[in-house]
Amino acid sequence: MTSRNQENSHNQEDSRNKENSRNKENSHEQVNSHGLVGFSEDTAAELASQASSKMVRNAGKLSLLTFVSRVLGLIREMTKARFLGTGIYSDAFTVSFIIPNFLRRLFAEGSVTVAFIPTYKGYLHAHNDSETHEFLSASLTVLSICVTIVVAIGIAFAPLIVRLFGSDPAETAILTRIMFPFLAFVSIAALLQGILNAHEVFGPSGFAPILFNVCFIVVPWILGNRLGNPARSMAVGVVIGGLAQALVQLPAVLRLGTHIGFMNPIRAFKNPGMRKVFVLIAPTILGMAAYQVNDLVSTAYASRAGTGVASSLQYSLRLQELILGIFAVSAGTVLLPRLADTVRHGAWTEYSKTLGSTMRSLLLLTVPVAVFSMAFTVRIVTLLFKSGDFSDVSVQLTASAFFWHQSGLVFIAMNRLIAPAFYARSNTKTPTWAGIASFAVNIVLVLLLAFRFQGPGIAFALSFSSAVNTVLLVWALIKDNIEGIRNELWLSLKYMLKMLVFSAIAIVPAIFVDKAVSKVFAESGSRLVYAGLPLVTSTLVFAAIGIALLVLTKDTVAASITTALSRRSRGKNASQS
Repeated sequence: MTSRNQENSHNQEDSRNKENSRNKENSHEQVNSHGLVGFSEDTAAELASQASSKMVRNAGKLSLLTFVSRVLGLIREMTKARFLGTGIYSDAFTVSFIIPNFLRRLFAEGSVTVAFIPTYKGYLHAHNDSETHEFLSASLTVLSICVTIVVAIGIAFAPLIVRLFGSDPAETAILTRIMFPFLAFVSIAALLQGILNAHEVFGPSGFAPILFNVCFIVVPWILGNRLGNPARSMAVGVVIGGLAQALVQLPAVLRLGTHIGFMNPIRAFKNPGMRKVFVLIAPTILGMAAYQVNDLVSTAYASRAGTGVASSLQYSLRLQELILGIFAVSAGTVLLPRLADTVRHGAWTEYSKTLGSTMRSLLLLTVPVAVFSMAFTVRIVTLLFKSGDFSDVSVQLTASAFFWHQSGLVFIAMNRLIAPAFYARSNTKTPTWAGIASFAVNIVLVLLLAFRFQGPGIAFALSFSSAVNTVLLVWALIKDNIEGIRNELWLSLKYMLKMLVFSAIAIVPAIFVDKAVSKVFAESGSRLVYAGLPLVTSTLVFAAIGIALLVLTKDTVAASITTALSRRSRGKNASQS
């Protein structure tokens, strides 16, 4: 009886609290400019500000995890270089890994981002638990059936598939068969990530790639040559890493109270939510395929262009992705919610200013980095990769590719900003068609340059096609005639030229310092000394001259970044005290 009375008391209290809450909401009920019906202007502004701050915080956390993942990805490539160099095993591993990885990017990650999350969010907003659970189970069932079929086909026909790429068919087929189950594990991981992201839980999905890289790094050191060669040990590490990505996210999904399991396949394919997912996926795959096929075609021709060309290109791309992960990816991640907010309020001048200021901030960083890395490609590659089977020949192959990859760094970085500017306006068609045009340019250039110039030719093709992509997106922005956008783009172009001039001035003394220091330590047996010390000293000289030029010219972009960092630091100190 006591327990029942207590229960009734609690129910009455809950009812009173809900009624009070409703009364509080109704007291603010009026139309406001933030699109939050039912709240006063001040309340709506506060809620909108809180939502925006939350998005920025989430983006910041995710960017940090992405940065850690990219650093571990570089260590992963250093491990690969240590064990495989740029020989036939390295080329075989590169080809065999790129096939399931291509399918992962195209179907697993692409479908989750474009199709699953919006559909699942719709179910969550409808507050129908049974239909939500039905959709989740249908998604798991359909995904499991599809990836199982693809994995089975990949394993069965691996010898035929790998012949398209020209590397050692026997070893590549073995590695492909080992790694194809990775597609199944990582597809499930992508589904779990979609569930978490729809609930605005980003930590586990941000940590998953870190765990994958750890597995990739550790497993080859444990297994070594026990499976015949280190490439096979790495393949096992890839599969274990894919499984770990799924397992690390599962507890977080379960904590949400999500009910998900397998169901009748016929019912699963007929589920209304799954039909919506299929409709959303279809047009997107075209654009994503154009981008991803770039990598496949380049790798196929690289494998035929000569031993070590394919693997040297991958080493080079990993270095570039590290740089992009530090600067462009983080900036683009934070920029998207901000632009989306300006679009929602129709603040087009603010939209243009936000995009323009972010572009100039990114140019301040990427232009000097591109110039410096192009000047010291050999030194950078030597310091990071030269060990074990990664010989002087491997250094030259990778450095020559890295030079031409870095020539397109600024355009690729700008693309990571400008594309979200279209996504913020719910415009996915323009980036898709720009990507298709870029793909066509890349394919033509690869056909023309691959066999004559090998790795450098293929790297140049990618950089040039990236430039075409960015130019097309900029042209589309101008054509859209958004208020203030032309002026912001013009200011950004002038700023890019300014940074090119400053970088050119700073690089000359940096090269002289590098040569002087390298003469002193040329006889050292440690690459940390003969490659590391000249690179560190030249970096310091380059940075010092660049900063001096920015100070002398009273650069407003650098000043605004410094001010923002100073405010953030003061805010942290204030909160801690």
